[in-house]
Amino acid sequence: MDERITQDARHFIDTVKRFVRDECMPVEDSIEETGMLPEALVGKMKDMGLFGLRIPSEYGGAGMDLLDYCYALKELSKSHDAIRAIMSVNNGIGSMAIVNDGTEEQKRHYLPLLASGEYIASFALTEPGAGSDASAIATTAEKTDRGWLLNGMKHFITNAPVADVFTVIAVTDREKRARGGISAFIVEKGSRGLRIGSLHNTMGGKGWLQAEVIFEDCFVPDAGLLGGQGSGFKIAMKTLNEGRLSAAASAIGIGERLLSMGIEYAKLRKQFGKPISEFEAIQWMLADSATELYAADRMLSDTAYRFDHGEDIRTQSSMTKLFATESAFKIADRVLQLHGGMGFMKETKVERMFRDIRAYRIFEGTSEIQRFMIARELLKD
Repeated sequence: MDERITQDARHFIDTVKRFVRDECMPVEDSIEETGMLPEALVGKMKDMGLFGLRIPSEYGGAGMDLLDYCYALKELSKSHDAIRAIMSVNNGIGSMAIVNDGTEEQKRHYLPLLASGEYIASFALTEPGAGSDASAIATTAEKTDRGWLLNGMKHFITNAPVADVFTVIAVTDREKRARGGISAFIVEKGSRGLRIGSLHNTMGGKGWLQAEVIFEDCFVPDAGLLGGQGSGFKIAMKTLNEGRLSAAASAIGIGERLLSMGIEYAKLRKQFGKPISEFEAIQWMLADSATELYAADRMLSDTAYRFDHGEDIRTQSSMTKLFATESAFKIADRVLQLHGGMGFMKETKVERMFRDIRAYRIFEGTSEIQRFMIARELLKD
């Protein structure tokens, strides 16, 4: 654990470790089978304050620095990914736009509800024609006398089926677009003209509730405008900047659990009369995985610390997200291979984690987009 993590955070992270071991891991199979989190488990997460770790204390949260939060999230991510997903949005892309750019009235109304877990948040940016190119969104918001009318469709929206409040990014000036023509809005569940479309059926992420969000003359009052007209693209990019480190932290947590599973299996499994851990090929798989996790962990802690101290981390966050998620996927592949035929069986959990980690190379900006942003920074004059 990074030496800069506060003592209070260390105690809390130890509590999270016990919670994962005693409460989360025993229900992993149930979550995978049903696609739902047990209500009792979610209730315990609320009682622990997990939905408000990053929300400032004056609004009911724990007010954790990003560094401390990333290490708590890393431990929680060692269990079923659906557990991480439902709480991380409340602490990240679902709340940070309000924390950073909301009015005092917006903060006092929404943040305590999000911190307690009474409200589940969702962040609606991605569209069928706008994934990596977020500036190409087609959802519009037109001004009326009393507010705004939103029209369009978002998809791949995490928590959409259960969300109480959405941060929605929409075009308010077609000419300006990303240069002052995109705005952010707070839209509540049940708003006129808002409906949830098809639920997505994905290869992994069972229990990750994702769906389309459709706006048909959806009315948003003026009080729902977030951060001022035209600031939506900057709000989205700033929110995603932090979100990349959360994705990296979760990927590292998954990678660490996979490595521990690989080590345990290598010691137990025998071939040719001895444990497979004695074979050099297996040892190299484990050594490479441990080395990559160590490097990713150092990148994460350094970049999160810089963020907490006000530095511009745009390039470093892309590097960290890229390296951590690509490394975690390679580790999942190695550990599955190390398990041989058993790695292909559901009862080992390796195949489930292999499917889950694949999405990490896509969401919060694909690996290709991260490389593009890193190279653009390197090559600019």
